[in-house]
Amino acid sequence: MTGLPAITCRRLGAEDLPLLLGAGAVFDHPVRPDQARAFLDDPQHEVVLARAGDVVLAKITATVLLHPDKPPQMFINEVDVDPDWQNRGIGAMLVARMLDIAADRGCAGTWLATEAGNAPARALYRKCGGAETGGVVLYEWPEAGAPSMPSEQDDVPLGPA
Repeated sequence: MTGLPAITCRRLGAEDLPLLLGAGAVFDHPVRPDQARAFLDDPQHEVVLARAGDVVLAKITATVLLHPDKPPQMFINEVDVDPDWQNRGIGAMLVARMLDIAADRGCAGTWLATEAGNAPARALYRKCGGAETGGVVLYEWPEAGAPSMPSEQDDVPLGPA
């Protein structure tokens, strides 16, 4: 691809808050400084930016999940490539980089979820060696807390009658 700028991947650390704050174009919402700082300070979180010079083209974020009874796993939160830079291998480059980070961190596996109708994302993940799994149902709680759950004061039996 003659004439295109060199594209580099950078794994961000705690010292890279200004870079993360300047990467808003590849996030769904404006980057919040307090959340960005907390994300970078938490050792279980990872973020890698793809850049051409100082221009952020894409990002991948992930979280290492710890369990008391099994090895850690990596959950990829989001992969986003600027629409003007899609279909140039940048998403695949970021996924490969995050898979390497997961291996370096001792993760037993890496997983993510995407919408069934997101054909470009599904094609990317297959290209990167991901295997689609069936029989998984996703549940979502759009708000924090469980207002519809009975509390201890409700004196509602939770087990078999």
